[in-house]
Amino acid sequence: MREIGKNFFVVHIDPPGMEEGAPPYPPGYQYPPSLEQLAEMIPCVLQYLNIASIVGIGVGVGAFVLAKFGLLHPEAVEGLVLVNIDPQAKGWMEWAAHKLSGLTSSTTEMILAHLFTQEELAAAPPPVREGRERLGATPNAPLLWGMYNSRGDLGLQRSGAGSLRCPALLVVGDNSPHEDAVVECNAKLDPTQTSFLKMADGGGQPQIAQPAKLIEAFKYFLQGMGYVAASAMTRLSRSRTASLGSSASAEGERGRSRTLSRGSVGGAPPAP
Repeated sequence: MREIGKNFFVVHIDPPGMEEGAPPYPPGYQYPPSLEQLAEMIPCVLQYLNIASIVGIGVGVGAFVLAKFGLLHPEAVEGLVLVNIDPQAKGWMEWAAHKLSGLTSSTTEMILAHLFTQEELAAAPPPVREGRERLGATPNAPLLWGMYNSRGDLGLQRSGAGSLRCPALLVVGDNSPHEDAVVECNAKLDPTQTSFLKMADGGGQPQIAQPAKLIEAFKYFLQGMGYVAASAMTRLSRSRTASLGSSASAEGERGRSRTLSRGSVGGAPPAP
């Protein structure tokens, strides 16, 4: 990431009340009612930092919010890396299953089951244990979890108002609980603008399980957009719906502001 950091201004955005050490909101506090409203908060951050456009990376909640931001403000988004994105609203069966789970499991355990595979939860590697600790120390996590589970549909389309007008890289780990959702999202996007990466041994959170491979994929993604000079990298085994093409690379470095925004990567809690 050092090579990338040299060329980009890096901004990390946490959802309200999810930053490390955040105090609990008082009883009756009105949390933002929807992920769409969170997306509408991003322009205020960019304006404050005098940022014209971004290349965004988001995981789970962050992926959904950045995709919505890309639909609402396409002029401000040059590219998106979306990890574990689920663009659909919950169906009745999912809603009922979620309600039943809430009767027998704590919010922390439900979030962990959403983030990691059953194998990872059973083995309880350090990321699972650390996630449990962070969630236990994040008193406002149930508010964000409730918002995520009541999300609306992104309404993605290959063309028209529901289409992303920027290059997008969709990432998911093999055996991930989000694999079907990401595959379906990929089918809804323009194949000439979208790449799909299923990471072997990526688990539920590929940015944690295989960070080096994800960084390498991100470098290729940026190079396809004309950013980051070509450097020696090992061949990454991946499935792509389409090549991003070399025309952008031929244009060289673009003159406008270049920003890497990480939707909800890192910080506490891990993004659902």
